[in-house]
Amino acid sequence: MHPIDECYKKVKNDCFKFINLQETKTNKFKNKNKMLKSYLIPLSFWIKKKLKKESPLIIGLSGGQGTGKTTITSIISLILQKYFKLKVFKISIDDFYKTRKDRKKLSISKHPLLITRGVPGTHDNRIIYDFFKKIKNKKFSKLRLPKFDKSKDDRCHKKLWYKINSRPDVIIFEGWCVGAKAQKNSELVRSINSLEKTEDPDLVWRNYVNIQLKTHYKNLFKQINEIIYLRANNFKILQKWRIKQEKILWLKSKNKRNLRIMNRGDIINFMQTYQRITQSMFKDAPKYASIVMKLNSNHQINSIKFR
Repeated sequence: MHPIDECYKKVKNDCFKFINLQETKTNKFKNKNKMLKSYLIPLSFWIKKKLKKESPLIIGLSGGQGTGKTTITSIISLILQKYFKLKVFKISIDDFYKTRKDRKKLSISKHPLLITRGVPGTHDNRIIYDFFKKIKNKKFSKLRLPKFDKSKDDRCHKKLWYKINSRPDVIIFEGWCVGAKAQKNSELVRSINSLEKTEDPDLVWRNYVNIQLKTHYKNLFKQINEIIYLRANNFKILQKWRIKQEKILWLKSKNKRNLRIMNRGDIINFMQTYQRITQSMFKDAPKYASIVMKLNSNHQINSIKFR
């Protein structure tokens, strides 16, 4: 039996069980077999070949909002654990957002838009960098990492933080801006949406975010061994998927009374803070990513390119 077929046979039940939990009556995954056999299982074999003996392999998985980063990360983790018997730890850059209190201070000292989580400069890079350094240390000891509660827009209590009791073989670090590179200063001048035009006319916010990418985030992303990039067709399709994602969150929630759900207008406005870097990555990420997976307008992977 071909290794891909053998792997598929062993992992399909667990993968489909996970996928079924993500579905709703009106939102079903299509071509699940093809997604596994043609894309995610071959990708998992590629990751296995890239393993490092001396330290964990750090994979950065990047893509715009709504591309399915968390779902794909979870399925890859299942395959690596079930078939290859590897220890995998997955975490999102979102979990490293600064506390609301710290972002409030930043919004006063630098720019009001920095109260909104998301862009480079709103994460606690010190914690991420220390995590990458400690996880690579041969004398590894237990670690605790923050967890972020988006419904409260703040970091969870320490008792809810992630625990790493043994050093993993693979770390999947996913996030919308993972691997992003700074733009040229000349590219910052023209506003690309109404938020930049009205809220950042003097380019203070744009310059601050760009400087973060040039310095702290550049050093941080150097710790990543390989980048996997999920490429959508355009920014409008990301807005559509993000709106759909919010509806699914509402449908699946058991505690709707305390859930903060954004309406269509809220999402469009919120995503304007992500637009500049997202569109820059459309152009640049395929040049430096180890793997590019293209998504069609139906939210399905339709090609994968290994560099």
